[in-house]
Amino acid sequence: MNKYLYLLTALMVFKAEAQSSTSSVADSLYLLGNYTAAINAYAGIGDENSNLQIARAYNAIGDKEKAILQYQDILKKNNEHVLAKFELGKLYDKTKKYKEAIKLFQELAMPESTNPEFYYYLGKSHQSNLDYDKGNSALKKVIELDSTHLRSIYLLGKYYVGVEEPANAMEIIDLGLKTAPNDVALINLKALANFDAGYYEKAAPLFARLVELGEKKPFVYKKLGYSYANRWKYEEAKKAYRKLGEMVNYEADAYEGLGQVYLLEKELDSAEIYFLKSIDERRYIFDNEYRSLGRIARLKGQLKKSLDYYTKAWEEDKVNQFNYWQVCILADEYYKDPKIKLRHYEKLLSDFDNVYPFLKERAKKRITELKEEIHFNSE
Repeated sequence: MNKYLYLLTALMVFKAEAQSSTSSVADSLYLLGNYTAAINAYAGIGDENSNLQIARAYNAIGDKEKAILQYQDILKKNNEHVLAKFELGKLYDKTKKYKEAIKLFQELAMPESTNPEFYYYLGKSHQSNLDYDKGNSALKKVIELDSTHLRSIYLLGKYYVGVEEPANAMEIIDLGLKTAPNDVALINLKALANFDAGYYEKAAPLFARLVELGEKKPFVYKKLGYSYANRWKYEEAKKAYRKLGEMVNYEADAYEGLGQVYLLEKELDSAEIYFLKSIDERRYIFDNEYRSLGRIARLKGQLKKSLDYYTKAWEEDKVNQFNYWQVCILADEYYKDPKIKLRHYEKLLSDFDNVYPFLKERAKKRITELKEEIHFNSE
């Protein structure tokens, strides 16, 4: 009897050692990135941990559907497997299956979990599903649990910047910057919040800081130049736009920016040169440049030239009623024949849907005056 017991024990030890050896081999294959071989090795073991590793391996090689099925199978057998549930929720979020992700993260966050990651992914999935109230509520819960959770701070800050609530945006972003003062994403959000609110004096040093931190990107230089220009720091603005002009495919934007700076300085000839350069470089519509050239010509008292430029601006963007309004008032000033003037105002009202009320009122008043003038002239 003792002999048989000894043999049975020895067999069990041998089997456990063999399984442990197989598991070690599978783990080594997984850690080295040989995922397909690891999947085959784990499949030979068949326990819960091996099945979890198979799901992770499928995810690592990009086979999201098989990974999802593997996770689902684990949870079917053990719905209390927190790690499988969490990883599947993140995979659902990544594959834009937001409702499925929300369901899992809600389960993980209840009852009153103190794990901020569960609430972070719950908030992130709600936001991605366009339910911002629930998303923001979950993200605020994260910050209650961990005031240094930068990813949650970023998502909330991004939301407030997007809906143009600068005070809320600044409050949450500054909280994050206390923890990470050189965080590029948060500095960028703060710069944009100030820029969008028209606080150019505050926005400029933030965009400059981004450049110092290595974010030498076109949009940074463009907004930096604009911010400096709107705070009368013209030389700094020119430097920013010239840096923008060194970047491939942004030469036209740089020339337009320089043109605007020279226009603000009332150096009309220089402004005109740069707007014309912008048009030469532009690969798409350039109604902004034509509009600026029209403004320069008008300041020089060149009414016909100004009218031609504004007409070109309207031809480039025929849904922009402000461009055509400028055509109307310049035609009114330039032409003597009231019938030509009348045609322009009538075209404004007939060609544009939903003309802005203040423009419609002024156009109707001018049409009445011109019709009276034409009537009296005919008598």
